[in-house]
Amino acid sequence: MTHPSAPVFQPKPAASLPASPPASALLLAAGRGERMRPLTDHCPKPLLLLHGQPLIAWHLDALARAGVRHALINTAWLGEQLPERLGSSWPVDACSASATPLALSYSHEGRDFGGALETAGGIARALPALAECFCAVAADAYVPGFAFDTAALQRFAASGLLAHLWLVPNPAQHPGGDFGLGPPGPHGCTLALNLPATHPGPRYTFSGLALYRRELFSPPWLAIAPGNPQGIRAALAPLLRHAMDNHRVSAELYPGPWADVGTPERLAALEARTPETHAPEARTRT
Repeated sequence: MTHPSAPVFQPKPAASLPASPPASALLLAAGRGERMRPLTDHCPKPLLLLHGQPLIAWHLDALARAGVRHALINTAWLGEQLPERLGSSWPVDACSASATPLALSYSHEGRDFGGALETAGGIARALPALAECFCAVAADAYVPGFAFDTAALQRFAASGLLAHLWLVPNPAQHPGGDFGLGPPGPHGCTLALNLPATHPGPRYTFSGLALYRRELFSPPWLAIAPGNPQGIRAALAPLLRHAMDNHRVSAELYPGPWADVGTPERLAALEARTPETHAPEARTRT
């Protein structure tokens, strides 16, 4: 398989949109994609093509299909390419629950601070534009059957939890996993467990799909002012582990197709397979 230095992909035409509500979805697209070099030397990883469209477009299609009205995309490496190619809105299709295009806005970490702020720092930067509860997804993950569910977001908002994670069986490149699954917690949700590597119980891999409450990315949980005006870099995993230790994170195992598109070889392997379809039965619940 060959890849052009920049995707042969036509940007979606921008529509005339009303003022956007706070974003209820955040697509994390600021990473450098070191392991994907040389493909990412001239193209941000979320814009690499898979089955004819950028990796990030699989998520945008799913969000538009679910009737989400506003998504925020954070950028850093070659960040100017994302708004150039994606525009300010993403059109709906015949399967969408809404006739309103998905409005797109951007948090430009590279332009503002010279580089990515890591996941938690980037979310803190975007916080003023995000809804009280929002979904977040790694823009370079391939999860073709995942159905974003606004009802699940509402149930999460009512739970009082700080985060809800979708975990997947451990891939070959990450056999040790990240987190465990515990007993039911508040509102019957299964709690996520911060298990040490030596724990005998099973651990699963974080898929990059999650629901979050704004509170998690503000003091006292994260010692960064909303909007991250200083451009402080902060990782997500320690923050999640701290919240898990306080029984404030739930999780579930996602059974559908998922891939961490982390290397050119993995991208090539996915390209060689028949494209997955968006399966209604893959819709998940918190």
